[in-house]
Amino acid sequence: MSTICDTERVFEIREKFGIDALALVERQARPLKSEEVRIRVKAVSLNQRDLRIIKGLHKESLPSPLVPISDGSGEVVEVGDRVNRIKVGERVAAAFMQDWITGDYKAEYADSALGGEIEGLLSDYAVVGEEGIVRIPDYLSFEQAATLPLAAVTAWNSVVATGRVKAGDTVLTMGTGGVSLFALQFAKMAGAKVIIISSSDDKLAKAKALGADEGINYKREREWSKEVLRLTGGKGVELVVELGGPGTLDQSLKAVGVGGSIILMGDLAGSADSSFNLTRVTMKSIRLQSICAGSRLMFEEMLRSLSVHKLAPVIDKIFAFEDVKEALTYLESGTHFGKVVVKVN
Repeated sequence: MSTICDTERVFEIREKFGIDALALVERQARPLKSEEVRIRVKAVSLNQRDLRIIKGLHKESLPSPLVPISDGSGEVVEVGDRVNRIKVGERVAAAFMQDWITGDYKAEYADSALGGEIEGLLSDYAVVGEEGIVRIPDYLSFEQAATLPLAAVTAWNSVVATGRVKAGDTVLTMGTGGVSLFALQFAKMAGAKVIIISSSDDKLAKAKALGADEGINYKREREWSKEVLRLTGGKGVELVVELGGPGTLDQSLKAVGVGGSIILMGDLAGSADSSFNLTRVTMKSIRLQSICAGSRLMFEEMLRSLSVHKLAPVIDKIFAFEDVKEALTYLESGTHFGKVVVKVN
């Protein structure tokens, strides 16, 4: 089968790891298989997972060379001869785990995660299976849609699909990166109150402008769970979107109320001697659960809700394709508020 493009530009991880080692190359575009589609990538967004992969911190064995970056959106320019879900010209985004279509998470789905276990989207054209993409709403720009596959779907899973937040609940989320801000937006959509913690007063002010009800600077309030209890009249929150891992988990256990939930995700960073009191889990009847992004069905359910509410993803800064190393360095600095996006085409 012929291809609509002969060559494509890609950034690759080759023999060495590190942001500066990313190589921009031109290569032959491969023909499509029967159930694949070719996307002209319009934009990608960056996640902490991408940084870990590029720096060699993700796992011991990765394909080589590897095109990184999991999250992106674009336009379908070519379809295989057995494709029937998607048509040429449609605006789409790729699901983070290509094989997780619906149902509960299974360990083998991780082998289909874009930009790590399989080739990612940091290229001007990308090939994915037809089952692994979703149509994006017309009201979203390609840059906005590129922020959704990992960060937004993870937040949706934590707050809606698994967290089951309802009006009147109080949700605690951490930091002002993509997952946390999407969790804030989804919780407000559900009619919940939101408490957000950050080390920056400026970022807390921005979060309040976005809808957060309360902000806590954890550098000033080392025992920030006490402030959470004060703000909730002593009863604690119904849900903690736990992004800190062992370093914050004990405080989260103190901040959550009886019968509440703590949803774990992300890098789970923390020192080796971090610990938590298991008695808090049993005595408060807490649900402590980890999640791994979400299925394509969750992605589609989330998009339907976004279309009703016309929710706008928070984008901090947009970089050019050629400036992806600068974009990654900016993400690594931790100064961003919301998502960092790279415009490709």
